Amino acid sequence: MENITKILFDLLLMFAAAKIMGELFERIKQPAVIGEILAGILLGPYIFGLIDPSQVETFKVYKVLAEIGVIILLFTIGLQTKVDEMMKVGVTSLVVATLGVILPFFFGYLYTLTAEHNTVEAMFIGAAMVATSVGITARVLADLGVLDSRVARVILAAAVIDDILGLLVLAVVTGAGKGAISYVTIGLVTLEAVGFILFLIIIGKRVVPLVAPKLDYFKSRNAPFVLAVLFCLGLSAVASFIHLAAIVGAFMAGMVLAEFNIQFRLSLKFESLYDFLVPFFFVVMGTQVDLSVFGKINLIQAAIILTIFAILGKLIGCGLGGLTLGLKEAALVGVGMVPRGEVGMIVASIGLGMGAISSDLYSIVIFMVVITTLLTPPVLAKMISKGFLKKRKEEEVEELPVDL
Repeated sequence: MENITKILFDLLLMFAAAKIMGELFERIKQPAVIGEILAGILLGPYIFGLIDPSQVETFKVYKVLAEIGVIILLFTIGLQTKVDEMMKVGVTSLVVATLGVILPFFFGYLYTLTAEHNTVEAMFIGAAMVATSVGITARVLADLGVLDSRVARVILAAAVIDDILGLLVLAVVTGAGKGAISYVTIGLVTLEAVGFILFLIIIGKRVVPLVAPKLDYFKSRNAPFVLAVLFCLGLSAVASFIHLAAIVGAFMAGMVLAEFNIQFRLSLKFESLYDFLVPFFFVVMGTQVDLSVFGKINLIQAAIILTIFAILGKLIGCGLGGLTLGLKEAALVGVGMVPRGEVGMIVASIGLGMGAISSDLYSIVIFMVVITTLLTPPVLAKMISKGFLKKRKEEEVEELPVDL
């Protein structure tokens, strides 16, 4: 009973802090997501110490809630992103994702080698710089109301491809850390990931229209909402099972259902879930920020250099990949792909757990993750406010009902 009381009180603190800090940042014309991450940092072990990640059992509850929050975030974003629209930017997104993986990996790899670390350590640092945390950028784009823009579609599609490529890089690096690279495993991972996405795009788009009209036969309340939740959680579980990020499954689920978003008012039905669950993801991310990294003077120089390479890798790689959009929108794509978030932390923690990287290198990665995560939202918002995003022609705009 005491444990339940603590969990409920902690959830109250996290939710209240997220909303207060989010409100403060919106008042100073900054994205609310920065306030939510800072709320987690304030509540975390290095400032007020009210939420402690080292209390494993209770913190597991918060991490599960955070994971559900980011799943809902990507699902609702998927609802506003139709498959046909994503296919239009498919080639551009593929180029953006590929260059956005290659350059950061080699920047991290080569810098770590020049800093007199071994090849395996260099590979893990390169891998930690590869994958974009789409949750950060997606939240900013959603808050700014530009999810229906071409840039947003390119970023979201590139992030899905980025996740697959990052998964392959991680498979190679993990194999190297164990002393043997399994090409069979890499091949299977590739087939599973690509097959999963193609199946949803080709088959899902045909099956869902057949099921949707049958919803009128159900007697239970909110049958479309129930189906959408089942679809979201089911595909998230499948994605996780084949070692893709669960959020990829959630995003794809939203895309498949996007054709029925207006008909069944799905965005409206998920709005309250979004407002309640999504902030927990960013707060929990904030509580895991290790501020002690910033106090290790001997690591700061290396951490700053690596962070600069991490930013440049995405800016140059993804920016070059998006040049067909025009210079300003290519720059937006580059900035939008910069945050590493929890993805970089996961890669680094795997390396640390295997003994493949030192605690100092782990701390450097955490520094890079924190800075790229905090820098991106205000820069992205400022660029959009300065007119980096081209306005669509009036005939391209699809009006939604007011309550959506």
